[in-house]
Amino acid sequence: MSHQTLAIVLFLAFVGATLAITVWASRHTKDATDFYAGGRSFSGVQNGLAIGGDYMSAASFLGIAGMIALYGYDGFLYSIGFLVAWLVALLLVAELMRNSGKFTMADVLAFRMSPQPVRTAAGISTITVSIFYLLAQMVGAGALVALLFGFTSEFAKGATIVLVGALMIIYVVVGGMKGTTWVQIVKAVLLMGGATLVTLLVLAKFGFNLSTLLGDAAEQSGKGEAFLEPGLRYATDAQGLAGKLDLISLGLALVLGTAGLPHILIRFYTVPTAQDARKSVLWGIGIIGVFYLLTLVLGFGAAALVGSEAIREANPAGNTAAPQLAERIGQLMLGDVGGTVLLAIIAAVAFATILAVVAGLTLASSSSFAHDLYAHVFRRGKATEKEEVRVARISALVIGAVSIVLGIYAQRLNVAFLVALAFAVAASGNLPAILYSLFWKRFNTAGAVSAIYGGLGAAVLLVIFSPVVSGSEKALFTGADFAFFPLENPGIVSIPFGFLCGWLGTVLSKEHNAAKYAEIEVRSLTGAGAEKAVTH
Repeated sequence: MSHQTLAIVLFLAFVGATLAITVWASRHTKDATDFYAGGRSFSGVQNGLAIGGDYMSAASFLGIAGMIALYGYDGFLYSIGFLVAWLVALLLVAELMRNSGKFTMADVLAFRMSPQPVRTAAGISTITVSIFYLLAQMVGAGALVALLFGFTSEFAKGATIVLVGALMIIYVVVGGMKGTTWVQIVKAVLLMGGATLVTLLVLAKFGFNLSTLLGDAAEQSGKGEAFLEPGLRYATDAQGLAGKLDLISLGLALVLGTAGLPHILIRFYTVPTAQDARKSVLWGIGIIGVFYLLTLVLGFGAAALVGSEAIREANPAGNTAAPQLAERIGQLMLGDVGGTVLLAIIAAVAFATILAVVAGLTLASSSSFAHDLYAHVFRRGKATEKEEVRVARISALVIGAVSIVLGIYAQRLNVAFLVALAFAVAASGNLPAILYSLFWKRFNTAGAVSAIYGGLGAAVLLVIFSPVVSGSEKALFTGADFAFFPLENPGIVSIPFGFLCGWLGTVLSKEHNAAKYAEIEVRSLTGAGAEKAVTH
């Protein structure tokens, strides 16, 4: 049996199992709480696994392994950034958000402010961040299939993106949060198992000696010792100050972005108590921490055993490094059949990863549209729960279609890099509004709207006028050049700008509601009244 056939069989088995879970979940989804928050019925451990499944995306598995394989030390900064980001989420927002809200980020903001403008801004921000993140998963799907089946045509890659998009829409529309959460739990177990297996085989190949592994990786990369030192991708002499600032900008976006990611924030609402919220984040950080340590071995292992040139040849952005490593280490340790089996397993796991994450993202954005924009802005709180859930399902279709179209056009970009952009947008728009709302008594509607639109607008505009979109060989539009912003990552400018806009909007407005702040302060710290969260 070829690796292609085996991979298809494994992938179809996963899809079949998860579709069965989704149908089962649909029979237990009776109201809005079931659809948005899984009936708040998941334990801390289950939600911790689901958080891990949501967070360990195609960017983590495919993109970071590729970044490390191509850029060594600078690529590993993505692993460090994604991991450290969890401490920010754990310490600043996890429990407080769960205690304060109901279904979405906007519930927390709207509690003490004028609901219409705040919910509109939060809904737009949530959908924008989700689409950026969805792009990365779609690009990962196209790269994976091209490697697995030897496709070279853009049509075949595009067809794959359409297939992944169709499946994610089914998961969300049919299963809601319950179905999506179980898909993420299954995927987390599969991904940890697959990554651990490849890591152990790589370490065994090098006698469990990390020094030998790193030495061989440096040699095979063609960069020598520079491969193990900072500056191969960022802060090179050629880039000068811009490279150094880009590196700082990337770090800021990665560390601060997680606490503003909508598909991570909604996970905190699926547990029954604040204690379970804390436990789920601790389990999540344990799983995620181990996983990012594994990416170190996967990335350097790919550089040592596959070689940077072979990786670039298969995919210029390095998105196929992990599957290529699986095939190579399987051949070396277990023979040709072993290589075929291992490639098929890792490819199937990567597909599972993509499907689970896109389902979570689509659910977050469609929930925000239905709950925040439709129910509370367009219908001004008069929509029934049944109408709300129906609109959420329709918006999942639309958002899925948009992400499919954009994903087909963004295939030249590295998936880890695309996710870093999503993090920058989340940290610029969502995080200032969330932190000010939870911790600043004076914060008001004008401040919230200014923070979200200011940070979001700055991040998106700077990306449009950066080398990501035009003016470079790897740009989205290689033939054009309108890049006046020199950095690839906008966070160093857009994140402080978001906080500044929030502060400025607040101090220029006379609105102030001390009683509401006192109420949300008590609720966020104790969880009192969280089940009856406001529905402005």
